[in-house]
Amino acid sequence: MRLVFAGTPAAAVPSLDALLNSRHEVAAVVTRPDAPAGRGLRVAPSPVAQRAERAGLEVLKPDRPGDPDFLARLAQIAPGCCPVTAYGALVPQRALDIPEHGWVNLHFSLLPAWRGAAPVQHAILRGDDVTGATTFRLVRELDAGPVFGVVTEPIRPADTAGDLLARLAMSGAELLVATIDGIETGALTARPQPADGVSLAPKITSADARVRWAQPAPAVSRQVRACTPSPGAWTELTGARLKLGPFAGIDADDQDVADQDPAGQDAALGPGELCVRGSRVLVGTATGPVRLGDVQPHGKRQMAAADWARGLHLGTSRAVLG
Repeated sequence: MRLVFAGTPAAAVPSLDALLNSRHEVAAVVTRPDAPAGRGLRVAPSPVAQRAERAGLEVLKPDRPGDPDFLARLAQIAPGCCPVTAYGALVPQRALDIPEHGWVNLHFSLLPAWRGAAPVQHAILRGDDVTGATTFRLVRELDAGPVFGVVTEPIRPADTAGDLLARLAMSGAELLVATIDGIETGALTARPQPADGVSLAPKITSADARVRWAQPAPAVSRQVRACTPSPGAWTELTGARLKLGPFAGIDADDQDVADQDPAGQDAALGPGELCVRGSRVLVGTATGPVRLGDVQPHGKRQMAAADWARGLHLGTSRAVLG
């Protein structure tokens, strides 16, 4: 089948690779316009655009997928279907109507759960045990179209959003190709999503990524893992921002270590209260301490929490993160 693929971030590249290696013809790629990226914030093509250019494909970068010039070019290409993975813009009905088999989206959740921009992050944030990927036909309502197929993926205890998304991007790419195969042969029929079980996954903002130390320790850990690598979990110490990587541990041993106060005082750590015990940097939550892993002070490189704390000369004293 003749295809036009739509996608933008690195998580969409495995889908493009899988389609290029399939029996189908990828005639062109649609992606978001070039944007600032990286530490220097230089304007650069999206990861999908870069991959498409290496493959010698035509790359379309409309400001909006409803732009007349884009619609005219899409009609000229005349794709049989437009597979989509994380394109990043709402597709208007005029564009949806152009390919014979519509636009088929790969979404990284088990729909109707976690409709929206950040399904992987929200699945981790809420403590789901299992997630997956779904292929469905795009309709005007957000992530509400009829479903072609699903794959499931367990969420591991130490998974960050980046870890989980990397696995889903690979298994989802295989599902997307199988879906296009089935549409072409007529073997697949899309089925409406159930009305029950709908949940929303809006974009996680930097404000959402500020660690809430008053939560129980498992919830604090999930928040940090859900925000890794983007937008990056963070907290503040004396008004300076500190970026946090996943915790090194949450266990009873950390509580025992925290209770070993050399001064003989009450060693229970309140939410956000930080103490150093040997090589362990512990922070209190609503239910007990967590042990910091890597941290990144503002304007500095990432480092082990123990090295960071050593530079602060905290010793056995305590500080409060907020």
